[in-house]
Amino acid sequence: MDSIQQARVDLAAAHRLAARYGYHEGVCNHFSYAIPDMDDRFLLSPYGVHWSQVRASDLLLVNANGEVIEGNGHAETSAFCIHAAVHLAHPRAACVLHTHMPYATALTSLENSEILPISQNSLRFYQDVAYDNDYGGLVHDMEEGARLASNIGNKRVLMLGNHGVMVVGPSIHQAFDDLYYLERTAELQVLAYSTGKPLRLMGENLARHTKTQFDEERDRYSRIHFDGLLRILDQESPEFRN
Repeated sequence: MDSIQQARVDLAAAHRLAARYGYHEGVCNHFSYAIPDMDDRFLLSPYGVHWSQVRASDLLLVNANGEVIEGNGHAETSAFCIHAAVHLAHPRAACVLHTHMPYATALTSLENSEILPISQNSLRFYQDVAYDNDYGGLVHDMEEGARLASNIGNKRVLMLGNHGVMVVGPSIHQAFDDLYYLERTAELQVLAYSTGKPLRLMGENLARHTKTQFDEERDRYSRIHFDGLLRILDQESPEFRN
């Protein structure tokens, strides 16, 4: 299987897995993947296809002008404006995942939406999260997309105030692994907040050390994680590969 077809399969799987975990919202939110060595071409699902039904062949190949090069359907305006801007500004962001998943989005609705070092999983993201607290409405122009791209900087996660989250990564499996653990981290933090009791914060030295440990295993572990999820899809809904 060539690399582009493999990317189609993996991105289709990411959509279906996100639907399985409840990260999606209607037919909104969007995932994309930039074609290697083709900075102005990326894969994006057509607007209106439910994530639980996305197949590899459904994914559109679009260019930096929003034109569909391959596939049937059209790219939703905000999907193009956000993803094109991030891909063009950050070559490291081969995969861009944007969702309104509930617990992480709940944090973005708080006055302080910071991911706190209160759990092992939270340390995956220690000092690797950017925050945008200037919600500007629906992203219907490239200027707003460029602003979001600027705000994420060199971080892996952007918490979009009053909106949702964006995760970027060098591969689909790494980005999806981060998306999964970001929501688990946010869920635990929301639950901890709900007790009304003081939070037990971990110290900076421990947080940095654990973050380094996670980073050393990030690609290997995320590949193993994603492959395990692919096996579930292969057993239950193998048509995603079509």
